[in-house]
Amino acid sequence: MKLVKIEPTGCLKGEVDVPGDKSISHRILMLASLAEGESTIQGLSKGQDVKHTMKILSSLGVELSETGSDDLSVQGGELKEPAENLYVGNSGTSIRLMSGMLAGLPFPTTLDGDESIRKRPMGRIIEPLERMGVSIACLETMGMAPFRVDGGGLKGIEYQMEVPSAQVKGCLMFAALSAEGDTTIIEDTPTRAHTEELFEEVGLEIEIVDSSITVKAGRPKPFFHEVKGDPSQAAFWVVGATILDGSEVSIKNIYRGRERTGFIDVLVRMGAKITHDPVSNDLQVSSSELVGTVVEETEIPGLIDEVPVLAVAAACADGDTYFKGLGELRVKESNRLETIVSEIGSMGMKAEILGDDLVVQGGKLTGGEVDSHGDHRIAMSCAIAALVSTNPTEISGWEAVSTSYPDFIADLDALRK
Repeated sequence: MKLVKIEPTGCLKGEVDVPGDKSISHRILMLASLAEGESTIQGLSKGQDVKHTMKILSSLGVELSETGSDDLSVQGGELKEPAENLYVGNSGTSIRLMSGMLAGLPFPTTLDGDESIRKRPMGRIIEPLERMGVSIACLETMGMAPFRVDGGGLKGIEYQMEVPSAQVKGCLMFAALSAEGDTTIIEDTPTRAHTEELFEEVGLEIEIVDSSITVKAGRPKPFFHEVKGDPSQAAFWVVGATILDGSEVSIKNIYRGRERTGFIDVLVRMGAKITHDPVSNDLQVSSSELVGTVVEETEIPGLIDEVPVLAVAAACADGDTYFKGLGELRVKESNRLETIVSEIGSMGMKAEILGDDLVVQGGKLTGGEVDSHGDHRIAMSCAIAALVSTNPTEISGWEAVSTSYPDFIADLDALRK
């Protein structure tokens, strides 16, 4: 288990390029694999999660080759039955989205992941996929990985989303590309629109009316796509620059799709000084005094991944911050609702869980010894909290960060002043 020690720092100054958006990276790789011919993708996330998706696609017969320092060529269209089980590592996005794509292919596959993945709920994708006609068999525990997908023979359905989830929505949209007839997905609470945006970009036929998305069967044509910087990774530097006096940070070329910048809205409401350049897509952040706020349940789908680092901001604010409706955090890489309180709490954050709500009381952070619980966002949130703490912090299980941001420490060292 890897241990890192983070010392308190004076401020953060300079420019930083965060990794390519992880959610976009998964989806654009899958679309390129379905396109007949060669596509080029620039700026993919280099984290382990996306590498698992790339390895799965290679096992399915997709040819991937680097054509430059930041470019990847994808030769898609000819997918074949893999010779081995498909392993997603720690990536919930990979297993859920890939299930939808594999459901439409005329051969069986088995999906599996690490210990964390085997605890995450898969019934939310299995039930609608089975309604579309695919046969899915859980091999050890009902509703959990590993499971076998016997693909082919899909029919379009109308499906009312039961849980607000961009992963479930994306899974069904990928399955719809191989279904007979249209598939309509209805969501009461808007979720992140990565899949819709990318389907439209690569020429797939979808129709969006109010809260419903209708997808017609089809395949994309080859394309070029530049993956912009991941706002979920930018959030760590945004919070760090906000809570450290004298900080000024520019975060370059950030993706700003629907429901991806909710954390910025919350921080601005708390008093943060954040500006967005609409031409360069850069974020400019400087230090500021924060006050507590209420984050409503309707806002959570647009900032679900940023709650841990927002809790750090709340711990540095004047007054209390209320996060409502965080039940979905219980089924992430860790039980994030619990690990936010146990780990950042051990650094001096005063917080309380009330049902599915979280209340964070502003105050001072002291540092200490924390454990990532195998969760990259908990590890990096603790690292940001460490910068403003009165004592050094030791974080065990730092290897989890490689799933999404392997260069985090290098970027921190470059910004630290």
